[in-house]
Amino acid sequence: MRIILLGAPGSGKGTLAKKISRDFDIPQISTGDLFRAIVKENSPLAEKVKSIMASGGLVPDEITVELVKERISRPDCKKGFILDGFPRTIAQAEALEKISQIDSVILVELANEIIIDRLSSRRTCPNCGEIYSVQDNPENVCKKCSTPLIQRDDDKPETIKHRLEVYENSTSPLINFYSDRLFKVSSAGSPDQTYMPVKTFLEKLEAKGE
Repeated sequence: MRIILLGAPGSGKGTLAKKISRDFDIPQISTGDLFRAIVKENSPLAEKVKSIMASGGLVPDEITVELVKERISRPDCKKGFILDGFPRTIAQAEALEKISQIDSVILVELANEIIIDRLSSRRTCPNCGEIYSVQDNPENVCKKCSTPLIQRDDDKPETIKHRLEVYENSTSPLINFYSDRLFKVSSAGSPDQTYMPVKTFLEKLEAKGE
């Protein structure tokens, strides 16, 4: 199964992707992870990506598509994959169509006010990367490594609003692009409540492909 996860930042795509990956044995592929991996390499492409990221610019579509193309050609993607964070634009979606058939697009829906509330209460461990909410960890100390937690700049309300605007302008048109393969789910409930209808849908999709 070749799946795309669509949804605004903070809508719960990452949590959903991990559950799908675990139960259906297909890898979660994040462009952020691909960029972080490539900059550790010693290659001309790595140097180019490093330079772009250091300047705060956006990695060009042709480089992003090439990284995705290489990643989905690996053996662990033989049964399928989950794309999380790609494509972000119609141009990227059109490029993806040329390198892989996508079976389904799962749209994770959540009201902006809930997203802002969730993300602005999120705290991150700068040492091990563990994430908590203020409500669940009022001590503001990582339970794994005892490091004081921080609020990342992109989890501050004004930054979140900007990220949501960017999503609406660039990524939401993909909903129409993939209308023939779209499955919608609300993430207003718990992670398990979000996942159950998705799991049922994917089990049916997997059975069709057998």
